[in-house]
Amino acid sequence: MRQEDPVATHTAQAAPDPDITAMRRAIELASRGLGSTSPNPVVGCVLTDPAGTVVGEGWHQRAGGPHAEVHALRAAGDAARGATAYVTLEPCNHTGRTGPCAQALIDAGVTRVVYAVPDPNPQATGGGATLRAAGIDTTAGLLADEAEQGNAAWLTSVRLGRPHVTWKYAATLDGRSAAEDGTSRWITSAESRADVHRLRAEADAVLVGAGTLRADDPHLAVRGTDGATQPLRVVLDARAGLLPTARVLDDAAPTLIVTGEDADTRHLPGADLLRLPLHEGRIPLHPLLTELYARGVRSVLLEGGPTLAGAFLEAGAVDRVIGYIAPALLGAGPAALAGAGITTIAHAVRLDITEAVRSGTDLRITAVPANAPKEH
Repeated sequence: MRQEDPVATHTAQAAPDPDITAMRRAIELASRGLGSTSPNPVVGCVLTDPAGTVVGEGWHQRAGGPHAEVHALRAAGDAARGATAYVTLEPCNHTGRTGPCAQALIDAGVTRVVYAVPDPNPQATGGGATLRAAGIDTTAGLLADEAEQGNAAWLTSVRLGRPHVTWKYAATLDGRSAAEDGTSRWITSAESRADVHRLRAEADAVLVGAGTLRADDPHLAVRGTDGATQPLRVVLDARAGLLPTARVLDDAAPTLIVTGEDADTRHLPGADLLRLPLHEGRIPLHPLLTELYARGVRSVLLEGGPTLAGAFLEAGAVDRVIGYIAPALLGAGPAALAGAGITTIAHAVRLDITEAVRSGTDLRITAVPANAPKEH
């Protein structure tokens, strides 16, 4: 029996699904709004004509400004009539600082809408139903997981009623965050340190504890990113031991000092203070996150040391972990994580790795808790 030539039996690779191509482009556009749209979501929109040609693109660029669909419709002009709209989030159905996008799509004569993620905001949901009621072919769920990842901070904040928290840390290959003598500059590469500034620029707030302040006197503002919106620098300092000369108190970015109710803050005149009742001598994390949410903070970058990270993890308040792993060994020194309340392997916090890439000479690993909560 003749053996068939395996090369000859290969079929031509199928052409990319045009719906998937357009939605992936919309997801890419949405990411351009990271760091500038809060407390609103990041959203991207692509319009194609009946032949599949892109006639308009847009993304939500800033809170209070036009939504992604409006930008795309303006770019398309008359070509929007009869077009298909690909949107990363269900078109909104309410009038706030801008009008409802569902109605804008209807008025423009769009005949088909494909969106990735249903809007969980009870004030804005219903856009899909409005579009269907107007006779528009409407489909939900295309590339929902990919779109969710790009909009994780906003979606988490809406579903849980608190900011999305990313714990960022740097460590050696053997898990040390500093040497035995306490030195830690620089564990990671220049590329990794620059990448941290990108994370800061995408976050509404950067948070550290008193221990990190005493050890490193960090600045926490964004550097090297043109046009970045500076995040709120949040300092957890139960006894208000922060020195008036600390670098986080300059005017490069706003700073919020979180202290206990009875802390003496007379040496910090004019500081923005949030006083919370202490729990066992510590600032309670869930009330803290509730207060930050009330101030419009939807995403927090946790840059504190191992003890603060452990407290957040024990409280179930870590939604994403980004670790910069340097190809170095220290053998002794503080671990990257401490005090997380884990005493047995059965209680380990299991993570799903979503990305692993090179960052200069380092490895950057992004992971999310495998059992992350989905709703409040």
